[in-house]
Amino acid sequence: MKYMSFYSDVLRCKDNEDVFTFLIANLKPSNMLWSYFVNWDKVLRNTQHVELALNNLNYLIGKDDFDNELRFLLIENPKLAKALPALVVRDGSNKKKFKILVDYHNKKLVYEDYDFTKDKITDADIEKYLTFIKETGLKDMLVNRKIKNLVDYMIGVEAGLDSNGRKNRGGHAMEDIVGAFIMDLCSKKNLRYLKESNAAKIKKEFGYDVPVDKSSRRYDYVIDNGKELFIVETNFYGGGGSKLKSTAGEYRNLFDVFDGKFKFIWITDGLGWRNTKRPLRETFDYSDYIFNLAMLENGILGYLFQ
Repeated sequence: MKYMSFYSDVLRCKDNEDVFTFLIANLKPSNMLWSYFVNWDKVLRNTQHVELALNNLNYLIGKDDFDNELRFLLIENPKLAKALPALVVRDGSNKKKFKILVDYHNKKLVYEDYDFTKDKITDADIEKYLTFIKETGLKDMLVNRKIKNLVDYMIGVEAGLDSNGRKNRGGHAMEDIVGAFIMDLCSKKNLRYLKESNAAKIKKEFGYDVPVDKSSRRYDYVIDNGKELFIVETNFYGGGGSKLKSTAGEYRNLFDVFDGKFKFIWITDGLGWRNTKRPLRETFDYSDYIFNLAMLENGILGYLFQ
């Protein structure tokens, strides 16, 4: 690590050992923003796509003669069938065609195709749709009024499915937090910066030829002070796991890729590092700049760009 007077003057760290101790001791417990929980715009947008069909299908709730009522609805409006998979298939794929294993007990696997994409449907299609609704348990939920309103039900389903996006939102939250410090710095010092930029965009906007270790590499931030380029990567790890070790190794290698031609800053945080100190320490000792959020709060970026 490149020792700077900032560490002694501001953080009261006399050597690299003290700096690493500060890094670990001041990890943040969370980077959870309000945006982490549910993206309601996305939930309502996805629900709106099928809302009209769901309101029509609400007619089936509590019907004793469910099968004939569904047949009637689908004959009158075949497009309603396209909304049926959304009620039970929640893997984010929006699939409407399925090859379902319907029997495997006699040492032979039997599959049936279900297609909900058709604009024109036959009586045979309707019977298969009835089977689908029954076997997935949806018929029981509707007949016995366990679902009161399909639109409200879909909003709940979409909100639950949106949890799959929380991991990405957590990553973006760290970028946003660090971005607040970078934007403030660049505004005060009249520096140029880019967010989420690959080598081609950096070349186009700033004129630097940045080497890459993989073709898909996009840097979280790059800052140009008019003389040299600073490349910033960010992440936050609330828990442990093998990913932390691989990330530390990746950024150690990236430091070599830049070969001193560009300044590389890795800003990382999260209590997960407390149980994965060794790979972090190896990269800390090897590269020049590893900061956490507490260091940013203490003004390390302003010092680095003074």
